[in-house]
Amino acid sequence: MKYDGEDREAPTGAPQEEIATGERSTRNRVARSILDHGPSTVAELAGRLGLTHAAVRRHLDALVADDVVQPREQRVYGARTRGRPAKAFALTDCGRDAFDQSYDKLAMDALSWIAAREGGDEAVLAFARARFAEQAANYRETVEAAGPEKRAEALAKALSADGYAATARSAPVGEQLCQHHCPVVHVAEKFPQLCEAETEIFSQLLGTHVQRLATIAHGDGVCTTFIPKASHASASPPAPQLSTTTHKASARIAGRNPA
Repeated sequence: MKYDGEDREAPTGAPQEEIATGERSTRNRVARSILDHGPSTVAELAGRLGLTHAAVRRHLDALVADDVVQPREQRVYGARTRGRPAKAFALTDCGRDAFDQSYDKLAMDALSWIAAREGGDEAVLAFARARFAEQAANYRETVEAAGPEKRAEALAKALSADGYAATARSAPVGEQLCQHHCPVVHVAEKFPQLCEAETEIFSQLLGTHVQRLATIAHGDGVCTTFIPKASHASASPPAPQLSTTTHKASARIAGRNPA
């Protein structure tokens, strides 16, 4: 969820859909204000946003329930006044992640730097293969335990746990592994080596040749990988291995002398 709306609360008598939209937008403003100004009390938020204390509390209750903000005791400097200090509300890690981050730009800059050095596109592919090989190590036990008939389904569940929203479904002559979300799509648009390395890892995990039919990075709605029926009769898939070229390129990136 993104917190960047600036609409006012919906007026009385507005249709339910408009009211819901207005509520979300005002809630976004509350979260944004905490991001911009740090931990804030109900009174501080009400003053900045021009809302009533009751309205602010209602939105804060919803944000707390969504694990976007959390209440904490406000620090008091100097002499304490009578009564308990007002609670301040701060963003949680989950709440901060909901706002735009610069991770995509950082990854893009890093891969651009790698591509501009010795090895070029080959070095980027080596990095992508090493990254996905490490990720595949976490999937291997789950995929192998599922057995030949359920490997695609097991891989889909493992991918979903990492944010890919993946599903496996039957196709006329095999199966299709569909990833409905790609956490690195903006980087993959410029560096298709990420998709290439991922496809290779799928083949190794499933023990058969697979074919990438579509990718979100290429403008398609879903990343789709075709798995032929031959995979059902295959033996346990071999462990992902980095090729000699990949090993040498990875070593150059890390500043080591390749063996």
